[in-house]
Amino acid sequence: MKKNYVLAIVVLIILIVGGYFIFMEIPKIQKRIVTIETSMGTIKFETYDADAPKTVQNFITLAQKGFYNNLTFHRIVKEFVIQGGDPNCNPSTSSGPCGAGGPGYQFEDELNPAAESYKNGYQKGVVAMANAGPNTNGSQFFIMLADNSLPHNYTIFGKVISGQDVVDRIGQVPVGPQDRPLEPIVMKKVTVEGGN
Repeated sequence: MKKNYVLAIVVLIILIVGGYFIFMEIPKIQKRIVTIETSMGTIKFETYDADAPKTVQNFITLAQKGFYNNLTFHRIVKEFVIQGGDPNCNPSTSSGPCGAGGPGYQFEDELNPAAESYKNGYQKGVVAMANAGPNTNGSQFFIMLADNSLPHNYTIFGKVISGQDVVDRIGQVPVGPQDRPLEPIVMKKVTVEGGN
């Protein structure tokens, strides 16, 4: 009896110590905070690194290079989305029609039905990639103005945690043809905190 008791304690200690070292070796998925300073106020969103790692890394890399600085929210659909991230919508960087631009490459969708963000869908404040069809992601993204039952065709990679009132105000500006704001809504600066 005493032998079994000692053996059980030894096994328990091995499991605890082994589990500790295994846990310490598992890379931690860190969310990052993206700050978009716009001409109408500041928006902050957290990234969903575990659900869309390639998409988050692409956005972070572009932001750190200053790609998004001084671009605009070029498409605003009331009670639906605000969309930005197209260098063609900025006269000083334009190389084609507004709404069709990107960083010069495309990458695949991250649409995992098991991911929490996929299950939750396109809720108010969700940040997702805009695209021109499957696997055509680049730099354009949108922020939801309201819950919507969109088909799962757009990679969700974050959600607004501060400044949803700014998003909502942007969503109310007057627009013209092709949902373009009559006055530019500028992303003055996009920065990233946290992560690796």
